[in-house]
Amino acid sequence: MALAGITGRPSRPADPLRATALTLLAVAALCAVWFGRSWYGAANDDALAYSQTREEALRAGEQAVQNMNTLDHRNVDGGLKVWLDSSTGELHQQITASRAQFAQQVQRARTITTAKVLESAVTELDVRTGKAAVMVALQITVTPTDGKTNTKQSRMLGQLTQTGEGWKLSALGQAPVGGSAPQTSPTPPAPQPGQGS
Repeated sequence: MALAGITGRPSRPADPLRATALTLLAVAALCAVWFGRSWYGAANDDALAYSQTREEALRAGEQAVQNMNTLDHRNVDGGLKVWLDSSTGELHQQITASRAQFAQQVQRARTITTAKVLESAVTELDVRTGKAAVMVALQITVTPTDGKTNTKQSRMLGQLTQTGEGWKLSALGQAPVGGSAPQTSPTPPAPQPGQGS
């Protein structure tokens, strides 16, 4: 009350609405700072970058392995171009060198081979060297011109190399069964009559 006499104004009780608004503003500012720092930390986290690279390698590996197990006798050149676009290194060179042989075998067999990815996993990833390995379980369907479809499941191991155009297959082979050693080779198996690619 003594202060009221000095300033000439009577003292008023504090406005509860104003105090609540200021408190909420302070809490919102603190939350914004905390969420901003958290977002920045997550965006610049090495583990996040590794996880994203792993996902890119997995998706590219799935597609490349599926591509390498798909070939249609009615469009062999288009199918082999997809094989070449999906590969790099020695695998790419061997497909190029064997292209005419693959085309003849598929046209002679008159088959349509398609593949569907069932499951997949990255088994190795070295971001520093741009190398990865994938295991892909496929359902492969071979349809000859007589229409008697043959469907089988297969597990493939693919070696990937990161290129300027993304991840590409550098080797492909059958996954081992039981305790046998992996059978990866730089070239895909040659299509056999009645089996497609």
